Amino acid sequence: MKIFYKTRATATGGRSGHTQLDDGSLGFDLAIPGTDKVGTNPEQLFALGYAACFDNALPVVAKQLKLAFETSKTSVEVGIGMLPSGGYALDVDLFVEITGLSQENAEKLVTATHQVCPYSNATHGNIDVRLHTTVI
Repeated sequence: MKIFYKTRATATGGRSGHTQLDDGSLGFDLAIPGTDKVGTNPEQLFALGYAACFDNALPVVAKQLKLAFETSKTSVEVGIGMLPSGGYALDVDLFVEITGLSQENAEKLVTATHQVCPYSNATHGNIDVRLHTTVI
């Protein structure tokens, strides 16, 4: 695989610590959900990245499919839970709103984008991802 871009982040203190990009451009104090500590958590950071990546991939795939849409909005819900084996896993609901396409073509676009988006490719076979497509 030809690498187009690479970044590096470092975390200290786990879910109650701090994480930041090694170039210093972005950093977050971390907090375990349900505690009084102010901060974000890894699931929120994953949701931010997945939403941005998927929404960016939509027009690329639309062009390949020769589908012209007007606007899109992608929201991602990320949950964490315990597997029956005792380990932990993520769970994702991906919500895409599209204007300018029929419901059938919007669903076709979202399904095809799910095969192209790098975050989606990272989740295939690893994380349950449910696609929800709404035409506005």
